[in-house]
Amino acid sequence: MSGFNEIISKIDGFVWGIPMIVLILGCGIILTFRIRGLQIRRLGTALKFMFRNENSGDGEVTSFAALCTALSATIGTGNIVGVATAIAAGGPGALLWMEVAAFFGMATKYSEGLLAVKYRVTDKQGHILGGPFYYIENGMGQKWKWLAKLFAIFGTLAGLMGIGTITQINGITSAANNFFDPDSLHTVTIFGTEYTYAQIITGLVITLFTALILIGGIKRIASASEVIVPVMAVMYILCCLIIIFTHIKEIPSAVAEIISSAFGLRAAAGGALGAIIAAMQNGISRGIFSNEAGLGSAPIAAAAAQTKEPARQGLVTMTGTFIDTIIVCTMTGLSIVISGCIERNPELKGVEITNAAFQYGLPFPEKVSSFILMACLVFFAFTTILGWNYYSERCLAYLTKSSKFTTIAFRCLYIAAVFIGPYLTVEAVWNIADIFNGLMAIPNIIALICLSGVVSAETKKYISTLNSKG
Repeated sequence: MSGFNEIISKIDGFVWGIPMIVLILGCGIILTFRIRGLQIRRLGTALKFMFRNENSGDGEVTSFAALCTALSATIGTGNIVGVATAIAAGGPGALLWMEVAAFFGMATKYSEGLLAVKYRVTDKQGHILGGPFYYIENGMGQKWKWLAKLFAIFGTLAGLMGIGTITQINGITSAANNFFDPDSLHTVTIFGTEYTYAQIITGLVITLFTALILIGGIKRIASASEVIVPVMAVMYILCCLIIIFTHIKEIPSAVAEIISSAFGLRAAAGGALGAIIAAMQNGISRGIFSNEAGLGSAPIAAAAAQTKEPARQGLVTMTGTFIDTIIVCTMTGLSIVISGCIERNPELKGVEITNAAFQYGLPFPEKVSSFILMACLVFFAFTTILGWNYYSERCLAYLTKSSKFTTIAFRCLYIAAVFIGPYLTVEAVWNIADIFNGLMAIPNIIALICLSGVVSAETKKYISTLNSKG
């Protein structure tokens, strides 16, 4: 197994090397200039539009429901486990690079949402379909259809084998095990490996609930997300705020540590460049895993929104990155750096790091702090499983012309992937997810750059309309 992990790790390092970092950041920078820093100028407007749905327009769900569906797929293990993994591997500076990527990623997300609505289609059953495969095919032309299919293939595999299933259920069962049986006293041997009853039972329960909800499709997923995501996000943010405000005097030193680490200021002269690259690579890759800006996943949900204005939905879609990374990931990262748990115990991994930070920072008994984190992680990751099923099904529908048989077969495979996820190693799971994320991003970013002129023109027209209304 160690040999397999080493191979996967090398592939991950290649996919998420300097070229990928340049491609993703470069796309965000180009789009930021093309829309003239809209993520700053119109952030307030975008936040208002989150809760103000349009009264008319094509679509299957409200703009807010579409956003919650997208957030259900982004606010998950990336915010709790991914941030911890990034800081452990790349140092505290990884958090700063996550935020830099998120700033430019807001322009990317805006463009994705705009293009998704502009180029969406209606199938024979009356369902609204959209996403990178349609804005590649309809926006760039039929000669680029191969690129659209490539995205759809990578998107299907990402949902089935990485970000949508295995990473999420792995994070859920690890959190449950850390709470119910941290010393792994109650175990059973499966295929030569010991697993706790907590892992097995939690995995079975989540698999069952996943199966029950997936039968209902996008409307049931959106309904569940509209309730779970806002409630759990508020609870998690409140916990992080408690940690931050009860340790307010430690904030300046934590910020200084993050900045110095991001630019390799504390590394030896020869290792400064290596420290910067490690911080950038881990921060950007985990940031993309968390907010999915550039992956092309969020526009699949945005296309289903009831709206007449592509740019308006672009603004709503953009707020997803702001909430996910600028707010939630930043709070998680600050909590971890303040706690100093990685320095005290460098052997901690994944959710164990965030759990240690919550136990250190929250003014509650350790068991209560662990339970709060476990509950947040379970619900966040569960909604991510649901959201990514919708994404990957839409990718598959594009490839198979909405075949009912393949959809049902895929749901069975998806549920099976959730079922086996707890029994795979954490390192291999995250590396596989990273690989598919990177492969998804490539065709989508090519399309975003090629269609940046369309984004710019639509933005100018819509902003002019907003200004005329006062």
